[in-house]
Formats: sequence, C-alpha cells, structure tokens
Amino acid sequence: MAFDGIVTMAAVCEMRPKLIMGKIDKIYQPESEELVFHIHTKQGNLKLYASVNPGAARIHFIRSQLQNPPAPLPFCMLLRKHIQGARITDITQTGSERIIEISLETLNELGFTVSKKLIFEIMGKHSNIILLDIASGKIIDSIKHVSIDVNRVRQLLPGIIYQYPPKQDKIPFKELLGDISAEQNYISANGLSPDASVIQKTIGGISPSFAEEMALSNNSVEFLKNTCKKIYLSEASPVVYTDDKGIPREFHVTTLSEYEDVCTAIPFDSLSECMEYYYNNKQSTNRIKQKSSDLLRTVSAQLDKLRLKEQRLKEDLLKAENSENLRLYGELLTANIHKIKPGAKSATVTNYYDGTAIDIPLNPTVSPAKNAQQYFKKYGKAKTAVKEKQLQLSANDNDINYLESVISYLENARDISEIDALRRELEETGYIRKRKIPGGFKEKKIKSDPYKYSIGDAFEILVGKNNKENDFLTFKTASSRDIWFHTKDIPGSHVILRASQNSGTNTLPPFEELPDEVIYAAASIAAYHSKGRKSENVPVDYVPVKYVKKPAGAKPGMVIFTNNRTVWVNPKLP
Repeated sequence: MAFDGIVTMAAVCEMRPKLIMGKIDKIYQPESEELVFHIHTKQGNLKLYASVNPGAARIHFIRSQLQNPPAPLPFCMLLRKHIQGARITDITQTGSERIIEISLETLNELGFTVSKKLIFEIMGKHSNIILLDIASGKIIDSIKHVSIDVNRVRQLLPGIIYQYPPKQDKIPFKELLGDISAEQNYISANGLSPDASVIQKTIGGISPSFAEEMALSNNSVEFLKNTCKKIYLSEASPVVYTDDKGIPREFHVTTLSEYEDVCTAIPFDSLSECMEYYYNNKQSTNRIKQKSSDLLRTVSAQLDKLRLKEQRLKEDLLKAENSENLRLYGELLTANIHKIKPGAKSATVTNYYDGTAIDIPLNPTVSPAKNAQQYFKKYGKAKTAVKEKQLQLSANDNDINYLESVISYLENARDISEIDALRRELEETGYIRKRKIPGGFKEKKIKSDPYKYSIGDAFEILVGKNNKENDFLTFKTASSRDIWFHTKDIPGSHVILRASQNSGTNTLPPFEELPDEVIYAAASIAAYHSKGRKSENVPVDYVPVKYVKKPAGAKPGMVIFTNNRTVWVNPKLP
C-alpha cells in the first residue's frame, strides 16, 4: 500500500495550512475504527476523516456524508468530552514515520487552558488513534487498546506514558534531504541508483513502489529531494492507477513508472481527493462491501437452511403421495379377514383389482381387524400430510424468494444507508435479532428515497432500493395508471414508469400507446436492478399498477399481478 512516510508528509503539508487555528466543532464515529472531525476554519467548514482499519488506514479530508450510528461509541464520547471545541495549534509528522500529531488547546472543567494531542499512527494492522495529555505525557485513551498480552514491547492503555513505536535500523528519508554527511555516506555505501530492494532496506519511510521509482532514476537521492520539494511547494501531482475493470491498484503523490503502461492514470488536484477516490473504489476496502458482508453471511446461512428444508419437504411429500398401497392393504385385509390367523406376521391375499397375489406385513401383537384399521389410519394421515406439506412447501418457497431478493439488494447496494435499511427490514421480518441501542437512543426513521431516472423530458422512472421501499413505491407513490416493471421469476426491484414532473401532465398516455423505446428503456433499468444484472436477454414483465395486488400476509415486496406483457432486454441504465 502507498501510504508511506512520503504520503504522510504530503498529508501534513495539505492539512497544516487549512487546519491551523481551526476549531473542532463536532466529532463522529461512524464505525468502530473510523472518526470524522467537523472543523471550522477560516476557509470554511472541513471534514477530516481518519481510519485505523488494517487494510485501509489513512487520514484525509472528505466531502461525502457518512452514516452515523444511533448511539455514539465510547471513544467518540470521550473525545467529545476532552477536545470538542478545542483549537488546533500545530500539525506535524513524527520524523519520517507514518505518524501525524495534531496539537490542541482546550479548556478544562475549571476554565483553565490545557494542551492535548491527537496522535494518528497509520501503520497497517498496528494503526491507532491516541489522545494524549501533553503535561503528563500519559495516554487519556486510544481507539484500540494494546495490552501486554498483545504487545510486550509497547502497550497503549489509559494512564500509561506514551512511547513512540520502536525505530527501525534504517536512515529516515528526511535525513537525506538536509544532512549532507548522511547523503554522502548513503551514496558511498550504495551508489547513485541502487536496486529498489537495497533502497527499501536502507531508507526508512518509503513504500516499495516509491523505492522502485527511486531505483529507476539517475540519482535516487536527488529524485527523493525533488519529490519532497514539490510536496513542500504544493506542486505534487497525486495520481491513482486503475486496472481495465476500473478497480484502483495503487496511488501516490508522484507518477509510478511500473503502473504507467499497464494501468490507467487518473490525476487529482489534491491528495485528499486522490485518497478518497482510491479507498472508496477499491473493492477490498469498500465500506459498503465490508458493511454488507455480515448480513450476506447471515442471509446466506438462512437460505441454506431453507433449501435443506425444501429438499426434506419434497421427500416427505413424495412418500405421502405414494400412499395408495396403504389404502389397498386395508381394503384387502378387511375383505380377507376371515382367512387370516391371529398372531400372523404377514398375510398373502389376492388383489381383486388385477388378480395378483400380495404379501401384506402384519403386526402380530394385534388382531387382523386392528391391522386393517392401522393401515386405513396411516392412509388418512398420509393424505392430510400431502396438504400440509404442500402448504409448508409453498411458505418455504416464499421465504426463499424473499431472502434471494434481499441478497440481490445487498449485492447491488450503492450506499451504507441501503445496507442499514435492509438490516432493519430483516429485523422487522424476524430473520435476524434486533440490535439493542444503549443509552435509550432510538433508530432514525428511514425515509423512502428511490433511485430516479429520466427518459427524455416526458417520462420519469422510480426504482425501489429494498422490499419495503418496493411496497411503498407500488402501493403509495404510484398512481393506478403508472406502469409497473419487474424481472420475470428473478429477484429484483419494483420499477415504476410515470409522467415526468416537468412534462406538464401528471398522467401517462394509455398503456397501449406508450412508445416502444420507452418500454424497452424502463425494462432495461428493471433488469439492471435485479439479480440478472450481469446476464443478457433478461425477461421483464410490465403491467399497469392497478393490476398489481399484495396478498394478505405476504412478505415485503411480494406481489401478484395479471394482464401483464413481457419483453426481453439487456440490463443497462439510460
């Protein structure tokens, strides 16, 4: 990963002029490993984001709005107590390390000014955020507690004197910028352009990609100096490299030759924009993927159980349907009861339907008449079982269809709020346990906010993001003359085609008079927002909303409809 000492230095150079003397207005903790600071500065309000996620540790400005939990987490509450309203007096990098220190001045309970420090350690799985009391040098608290059981060399716990991470046996890259003797010693030992592996073993604070770039230059130290000079002068050119699928592979504050020919370079004006794009689009660190993974596992496990139940129900149903021989045994025993001796283990009788001989197993402990009654009783139970198993199988199929639709929404989710809405839907339907919110806080109500698309100026398309929103869209938002779309026998969103608000009319033309291109465009959107997104020639049903009904007791999003037509389209957005 590219977040090395060079990028850390660039981050400090970007943040320092903007945040010095800024006031921390609000502090949020969207996830257990993330913090967002709303800072009021002379240049306006800024949002500083920090994460200690092992695979995506970083600190930078963001523009997007993150979803916050209903109740603030403990570390967030502690930061609000100690540094909300504090002034930022300085921002520095610790040597050449991936450590950023933000010095703060705030008032204590008695109204006296006290100095505190936020330390951001961006070091992979060892990343942490520590709040420090400068006067005593003691840790007030940290976002991750590191006890002696985890690390015998360095603990991070409240009340302990803070110690910096142990130094590596390398030359910090900043020493090569101004210390001539250090530069000469390095060149005499390694030459002007040593191998990348030698550079990385010798110089501290640089990533493998940057070491490779230094090795390709004519003078590795001069290249390092020029890069750092550009950073200090705000002339650096942050760039993200993406593969042919658009997934980011690497980023840095300078061009990287090893990616130039095999990847697409996307330049950015600022390092924060560069990092926000990189981490938001990188699949392995995508917050939506991480957030939905737990739900996907839970729903998939439920789905596996339902499919196993379906298999067993079908086996039981098959046995129950093949029960005519029980009735036949009862009839033949009754007809030949005078020929059967009490205590016999079986009886051979003639089947008067086809004249063949049949051996009927008997229970020797009861009379022949009782054996006949038992066979009739088993036959009656089997017939009842057929009806019951069919009802259970139908209910089980409904559950399977519902959970498959939930998985489809989870896989296609674009925003954290969609994941939260799906979680709440699963809690309300009883598939997962409802989360307890500490402190008496209540979850915010989620408003319906469907996807919206336009087809020209005359038509508007609304798409549900989950099953509950599908119901609201179809039965509350849409009018009876609007057109309803849904993929045929494939889990997907309800799609409503209606007249655009800018068209001057609130109603669509008659169903039969709609242009074919509008029907196909709406159907393509319905196919895109379904499990068949990556398929071709997907069947889509469409029908006026007045023919769509919801059966009593049906699960969210489950409907029945009549008078529909079907088109086959390729999934795509307008």
